Amino acid sequence: MFEVIIGLEVHVQLNTNSKLFCSCATSFGEDPNTNVCPTCLGLPGALPVLNKEAVHKAIMLGTALKSKINQKSIFNRKNYFYPDLPSGYQISQFEVPIVGLGELVIDFPDGSQKTIGVTRAHLENDAGKSIHAGSVSHVDLNRAGTPLLEIVSEPDMRTAEEAILYLKKLHSIVRYLGISDANMQEGSFRCDVNVSIRPKGDTNLYTRCEIKNMNSFKFIEKAIAYEVNRHIEAWEDGIHSTEIVQETRLFDPEKGETRSMRGKEDAADYRYFPDPDLRPVIITDEMIEKYSQIPELPDEKKARFVKEYGIKDYDASVITSQLEMAHFFEEMLEEGISGKNAVTWLTVELQGRLSDSLTTSPVDAKKLATIVKRIEDNTISGKAAKEVLDYLMENDASVDSVIEKLGLKQVSDDGALLTMIDEILSNNQDKVAEYKAGKEKMFAFFVGQTMKASKGTANPQKVSELLKQRLA
Repeated sequence: MFEVIIGLEVHVQLNTNSKLFCSCATSFGEDPNTNVCPTCLGLPGALPVLNKEAVHKAIMLGTALKSKINQKSIFNRKNYFYPDLPSGYQISQFEVPIVGLGELVIDFPDGSQKTIGVTRAHLENDAGKSIHAGSVSHVDLNRAGTPLLEIVSEPDMRTAEEAILYLKKLHSIVRYLGISDANMQEGSFRCDVNVSIRPKGDTNLYTRCEIKNMNSFKFIEKAIAYEVNRHIEAWEDGIHSTEIVQETRLFDPEKGETRSMRGKEDAADYRYFPDPDLRPVIITDEMIEKYSQIPELPDEKKARFVKEYGIKDYDASVITSQLEMAHFFEEMLEEGISGKNAVTWLTVELQGRLSDSLTTSPVDAKKLATIVKRIEDNTISGKAAKEVLDYLMENDASVDSVIEKLGLKQVSDDGALLTMIDEILSNNQDKVAEYKAGKEKMFAFFVGQTMKASKGTANPQKVSELLKQRLA
């Protein structure tokens, strides 16, 4: 039996307007090699100047992770050659990062939790992008110099599930803080996955492999599963030392397998040394005080939702897992509806009808809350409300106009309902006799007939009350 050891290195592109060491824009999707200058092109004589906004955002993340903020940190040159790294080195932090030891708590579906250690988070500039087209490769340096915050975990995760929970929680925190759009498709939130195994009960750490540049939760899970199986097979075949070597690997999503990319370098291979063009980063007490005033985070928001709105822990976890959903939920509650109904109509009814993210919903929070409000004030039934929502998913209109247009308003007028009830009872005297003889199941028959006669617009509660009166 083996134990899996997983550590993650997450790269978050910070949403500053300019790059880490120059004034070039960080906008995504521009024409190749247009957001560049002598500094991010690595031209001789060009000098870097640190973007202070990136430092502020690093302090915010460090606060969220309960980390130590190092008030003096330094930048190093990390030397390696790659076609999209124009200077031949990356400016990063090695000995003293801006953010030190911290932690992140992950939540399991059964309500249990686990604390994952965070080793460090350091600032560095991103490389460019290589674009491969058949036998030809192109390099786009627009991304070169974009500020990255690399968050390195302790090797505390033991399953792919824990790794995904960690990544999703970190992704959520980054979005709540507003320090990155964390768009995985555009590469602004990506990670390197370090995987190794050891015999159960063993405390040693054995050779690990790093799966590079993963930007999909689904693919990360599959890559871990493949790599774990590869390690186990090598151990069981007795060829661990020859088959499992420290290396960087890539995941092929089409084949569902990892393959070797290059040998994994050690720190000595990068020939780190302090960057002579950058002075140490000094963070004052005033800066820490100012930028540690961070927004409400997912865990805090979850606890508040449970306490203030009386919803279940699980429902609160689902709602707070995405910033957009949490805001949508709070906007619904501003309309004065119950928390329980808001949860159901947001997470079940609306999301069940969406093929994309909540931001693309044609029904906004106020409209959805109005639908719920019309159920709560007995204007329409729950079934009718679903028809209203279906209509609004395809048409732009007000809730009340749709209720009127579709004729869904509940009939609660005693006189109109009694007329229907009396006619039904009169036409079903045999069933009335059965009911009075003790066959109570016939009551549901009378309710159903009344709802049918009203074409579903009768208020079921009122129907029940009036039927009981008449049958008595």
